[in-house]
Amino acid sequence: MSIKNVVVAGSGVLGSQIAFQTAYKGFLVTVYDTGDEAIAAGKKKMETLKSNYVGDIRAAQVKGSPFPAGVGINKTILPNQGVKFSEAADELVELVEATPGQIRYTSNLADAVNDADLLIEAIPESVEIKKAFYTELSKVAPEKTIFVSNTSTLLPSTFAQYTGRPGKFLCLHFANSIWRSNTAEVMGHATTDESIYQQIVEFADAIGMIPLQLKKEQPRYILNSLLVPLLEAGQKLLLNGVADAETIDLTWRLATGAPSGPFQILDVVGITTAYNVLLSYPDTTADENSEHARLAKLLKEEYLDKGKTGVASGEGFYKYS
Repeated sequence: MSIKNVVVAGSGVLGSQIAFQTAYKGFLVTVYDTGDEAIAAGKKKMETLKSNYVGDIRAAQVKGSPFPAGVGINKTILPNQGVKFSEAADELVELVEATPGQIRYTSNLADAVNDADLLIEAIPESVEIKKAFYTELSKVAPEKTIFVSNTSTLLPSTFAQYTGRPGKFLCLHFANSIWRSNTAEVMGHATTDESIYQQIVEFADAIGMIPLQLKKEQPRYILNSLLVPLLEAGQKLLLNGVADAETIDLTWRLATGAPSGPFQILDVVGITTAYNVLLSYPDTTADENSEHARLAKLLKEEYLDKGKTGVASGEGFYKYS
């Protein structure tokens, strides 16, 4: 694998996590975002991630594992599964604390990708925004640069023609809290070069992820094929006045033993992402009375227009101190 210089486009919830984890694992990382305000917010997320990593390392040092019962210690931030690694904890904490300072930031796309081996796109879940981004990216990126998208629900074939290098383009989808839920779904399209696909599998492993290789294009991959219907079912119950968000979440947690309900998950993922997913459905724009359109209207008017985007803003379906 020849990947050393990695650019992460987008410093939102997952973009910041991808950048932090990649830098933590020793890669040279540049974060690209659209302006000073976005970059400042991204830097703030890095400091929060630093605290999260240190907290998990110290918890594992004391208790043996910071993860739920049965999950065990994974290799994402911890060196040996099943080992308390007390002797290594201080060294790991020092590494984590140094990580934010090793990440470079820029709002100039050409500067960001000047010597990039890999670009990981983690921008808003909008077909038009992504098409425009790849069209511009294709004009400034070196020929060697591999492009991957962290899109949650969209297919790589939707964007391949806009990249200028369809053979070097595929998807690499991370689950939220990637230092704990260390999965990376690898999905190509019909003309993705097999050697490029394998490089991305190796890269995912190198940054502490478990590469999950999909054999064909699948909207929403594996994880979101299972998760999105749950989240939408919860939202539709709220939309139709069946119960409030807290009751729906409580029902799911009590009945299944899950740690979070759909609205708690949505607050972490971000309500903007849920809204953009709804906008990708044809009936959302074609029929204002469709369930998807009414749900999109609810999210926009009752949450997004009021600045309630989820955990990142301090309020979504729940309030956060």
